[in-house]
Amino acid sequence: MKHLLLATSALVAFSTAALAQDLPQAGSDWFKAGQAAITERMAVQPITKKAKNVILFTADGNGVGTNYAIRLFSGQQAGGLGDDYVQPFETFPNVALVKTYSSNGQTPDSAPTAAAMNTGIKTKNGMINVLDSVNVSDCAAGATAGATTFAEIATEMGKSVGVISTARITHATPAAVYARSVNRDWEDNSKLPEGCTQKDIADQLIDQMKAGVIDIALGGGRGHFLPEAVTDAEGKAGKRTDGRNLVEEAQAAGAQVVFADTDFAALTMGNNAPVLGLFESGHMKYEHDRTGEPSLAEMTEAAIKGLSANDNGFYLSIEAGRVDHANHDGNLFRVLTDGKAFADAIAKAMELTNAEETLIIVTADHEHAISFNGYCGRGSKINGLCMEENEAGIEHNGKPNLAADGKPYTVAGYLNGAGSVLVEQADKTFAGSRPDLTEEQATDADYLQQALIPMTSETHSGEDVAVFARGPWAHLFGGVIEQNVIFHVMNHAVTAE
Repeated sequence: MKHLLLATSALVAFSTAALAQDLPQAGSDWFKAGQAAITERMAVQPITKKAKNVILFTADGNGVGTNYAIRLFSGQQAGGLGDDYVQPFETFPNVALVKTYSSNGQTPDSAPTAAAMNTGIKTKNGMINVLDSVNVSDCAAGATAGATTFAEIATEMGKSVGVISTARITHATPAAVYARSVNRDWEDNSKLPEGCTQKDIADQLIDQMKAGVIDIALGGGRGHFLPEAVTDAEGKAGKRTDGRNLVEEAQAAGAQVVFADTDFAALTMGNNAPVLGLFESGHMKYEHDRTGEPSLAEMTEAAIKGLSANDNGFYLSIEAGRVDHANHDGNLFRVLTDGKAFADAIAKAMELTNAEETLIIVTADHEHAISFNGYCGRGSKINGLCMEENEAGIEHNGKPNLAADGKPYTVAGYLNGAGSVLVEQADKTFAGSRPDLTEEQATDADYLQQALIPMTSETHSGEDVAVFARGPWAHLFGGVIEQNVIFHVMNHAVTAE
């Protein structure tokens, strides 16, 4: 009897699948799209040839939640409701969730997360490419506990290497491509402890350019390469206290050095002369405020074209560093505009490369304490008020949802940050209530999202992030993985036989 029931169930399941086109919902666009998605997935085949090139895209602080917000924003900017918008990298066939904790932190910072992706090991918060047996800031022990980077492996294979960031090029994520440090803050010599023989991060970058490991480096952070006595073209003094001018040293070693979008546009890439672009004294500008410096997509295009001159291939690390900074500020609008610029850079890389020979990986180093309210009708602006659902249609009805205090609330907010509704009182206690809010106020570029816990800078969170991949051996990404596995996929892809 049991066997008969199983056979009958199987027959019913087969009949249902075979007659899907006869179901009453078969004429729905949603149903048709679901069927098409299955057909598309069935056609995906893994690429198992050796990867000539590897491009690692990291949007700093762009976890699953932040990515969701950027997706809606991009779709709404394009004239749609946002939810159904597909970002370029969301078309990649291989996706996994990534655990981001560091070896000593439930919540990581960008140093150990970038180190995990570039060396294959987890390490402590605050350290870059140094074994976690060492204490943070232990200069002497760190000198003999460094890990080999993927950039150095690629160089040994005859490949070229590039690193791009909209943050300072000496900041944690880009620094992990070329440097080793027991303290991520040692970006120039002024922060080194007395007697420490470890080189600062800017100094290490110039050394790696001279050694042929780094061929292209583009980002901010000019001040860390200049002595205090030197003022740059924007009137900002350097930070170095050792009197060294690393810009002049790079030029003396044959590097092309550029400071603005005009001289960047005039660069000659791919002629074996290393390129150092330092477009700001500190971080590069947010995309919304950008003037006088290239976009992330423009830097990506120039780097790919330049590195592609090497017949042996290349490794290119590209960071949208300021997504993280806008999250820290609680300024969702600039998170979204920099996130869209990140997606544009990925689209450019997809256009310029062949999936049969280039492994493209898109991920984040960590997430933030961003959160989303309900129940918002479709089309509610992701950086605006949460509007009521429309029971008679698709798009929201234009009326804000109200909380128990009778006031509207935004779609997105933060658990902590500078936008906290709690304000410090004269007696050092915190109290307050939510102010009333209009759509115009909420969508202003400078608006800080409402938060709960008062903090001068919103924090990271320890949530998983996603990784999206296409190209050779991209199918190795799947399930839930540790962050250091990303290195091992890249290493396998370029060494596979």
